Amino acid sequence: MPELPEVEVSRLGITPHLIGQTVAKLTFRTPKLRWDIPKALKNIEGQVIRNISRRAKYLLIETDAGSAIVHLGMSGSLRVLDAEIAPSKHDHVDLKLTNGKVLRYNDPRRFGAWLWTENGEHQVLDRMGPEPLTNEFDASYIAAKAVNKRVAVKQFIMDNKIVVGVGNIYANESLFSAQIHPTRPAGSLTDNEWLRVVKEIKQVLDTAIKQGGTTLKDFAQADGKPGYFAQELRVYGRAGEPCPSCTEAIQEQKIGQRNTFFCDTCQH
Repeated sequence: MPELPEVEVSRLGITPHLIGQTVAKLTFRTPKLRWDIPKALKNIEGQVIRNISRRAKYLLIETDAGSAIVHLGMSGSLRVLDAEIAPSKHDHVDLKLTNGKVLRYNDPRRFGAWLWTENGEHQVLDRMGPEPLTNEFDASYIAAKAVNKRVAVKQFIMDNKIVVGVGNIYANESLFSAQIHPTRPAGSLTDNEWLRVVKEIKQVLDTAIKQGGTTLKDFAQADGKPGYFAQELRVYGRAGEPCPSCTEAIQEQKIGQRNTFFCDTCQH
C-alpha cells in the first residue's frame, strides 16, 4: 500500500505538469472505487489547477471551484501521459487537460478514491493529527499524547489521530533506528526516547521521499520508475536475516494485525 512517502513522491511527480493547466474533461470508467464517485467532481471541468497539496495519504487537486481528493488505496497510481494514449484495463479515471495531456489513475484493486470538496473540508480529512515532517510534530507533543497509554508504541505512532502517515514500513524502520522495541507501551517511553523516535521518523520519511518511495509490489513513481527506498530497508521484510547492527536474527510478530520486524538485542 502506498504510504506517505509514496504519496508525496506522486505529488511531486505530477505537480509540474498540472499547476496552471485547465481541465478539459473528467472521465470515469467505473462508478465506484472504494466509495461511489461523486457527480460533483465534474465541477472541476473548465477549472484552472491552482495547486496540488497533500494531507496524510490524500492528494488534493485544488481549483477555484473546489478540490478533487485522491487516495491511491492499495494499488493506485497516477501518471501524466499524452491524451491520445489509449487507456488500459485498470485505468479508471482520466483528468484531461487542454494542453493535450491527461492525468490517468490506474488501480487494479479499486480500493482508492476520488472525492470532492468545495471548501477543503471532508469527513475523510477529519480528526487527523499533525503532519510528521512539520514542526508541529515534535517530542513534547507526542510525549504528552502518550501519557498513561498502554498501547504498543508501534500502533501508537501509526495512529492517524496522533500523527498522520507513519505507515507500517516506516514505523518498523523508525523504531529500529531509534532502538525502541515496538511492543513497549507508548506511555513507558521517556522524553529522551521520544526525542529519538521523532527524529528517526522524520529522517526515515525524508530519506524515503528523496529515494522515490518504496517499491515492494504495486507502487511506481509518476514517471513509471520504481521507488528505491526498498534498498535502504534494514528490518522490514527481513525476518530471520542477521540484524545489520548486531547480526542476531531479525524477529517478526503481529502487532495490531500488522507484520512487525525488530531486533530483540538492539531494540529495548
